[in-house]
Amino acid sequence: MGSRGKNLKSFHSNRFKNNIKQGVKDVPKGCLAIKVGSREEEKRRFVVPVLYFNHPLFMQLLKEAEEEYGFEQKGTITIPCHVEVFRYVQDKIHRDISVNYHGNHHRNSHNHLVGCFRA
Repeated sequence: MGSRGKNLKSFHSNRFKNNIKQGVKDVPKGCLAIKVGSREEEKRRFVVPVLYFNHPLFMQLLKEAEEEYGFEQKGTITIPCHVEVFRYVQDKIHRDISVNYHGNHHRNSHNHLVGCFRA
């Protein structure tokens, strides 16, 4: 392989590494990226607070993912449900957490969660 081939290989390798780093950088601290979608639809990426993982509704989604894919999933956690159903569950969890949070803390002290709700 000539120097041109080595440079091209190095370019693609660095580009791949940068894409991975960028994917990690756009996930705020305290959040995790997941994929959501049924078999019939394209998977969508969501960034959710890790706080969700303790909520009973999210635990049910994780159980469904385990039943569908097992524990041997490589890479991003994939939730096997329709995106619109997930958005509904996400909204319900957010409201539940907000009600509990507002009851125990100052009213506007959860602004750090805002960055977690983008697709």
